[in-house]
Amino acid sequence: MAVDATPYLIVGLGNPGSQYSLNRHNIGFMALDIIADLQNFPSFKSKFSAHISEGRLGQHKVILLKPQTYMNLSGRSVAEAVKFYKISLDNIYVFHDDLDLQPGRVKVKLGGGAGGHNGLRSLDQCIGQNYWRIRLGIGHPGFKDAVHGYVLGNFHKDDEEWLTALLAKIGKTIPNLVMDTPVNWLNKLYQ
Repeated sequence: MAVDATPYLIVGLGNPGSQYSLNRHNIGFMALDIIADLQNFPSFKSKFSAHISEGRLGQHKVILLKPQTYMNLSGRSVAEAVKFYKISLDNIYVFHDDLDLQPGRVKVKLGGGAGGHNGLRSLDQCIGQNYWRIRLGIGHPGFKDAVHGYVLGNFHKDDEEWLTALLAKIGKTIPNLVMDTPVNWLNKLYQ
């Protein structure tokens, strides 16, 4: 099977360092780790101020990228990769946490605003807004003053069941994201 020359970039947002690895804000990193594992991507390497892994999903070349610049500067790392690989914005998929969705819910949208998410704000400033946003619901703590501590807090033990199931489904169905359409991928995710 011939490899499609048009590369895809799948980004997971999070903060670098083991102290953040189980934070709700790092669900994007968690998604990329399970994708790499279940789709047999090679080990992540350092490039573009990020950890990247290059592989294939079907006939498509895919780059997995986890910025190591901290959330608020994620766009710099992504912009370097976009420029190097000459990736069009509609071939970029960004997995990120979303407070406005119930835990375990997923929504997909092309373009839009940052919605108060500093990682998305950084991407919007560095590459524009017309990339795919894959919103992974983490729920809301209930009041605005608790948001910072909530997103930088670890998932609780009672989150383990839905989180493990969601990440496994993402890892298994991810080829459909680039080989079909994001909307059809989302339907497969919920089957």
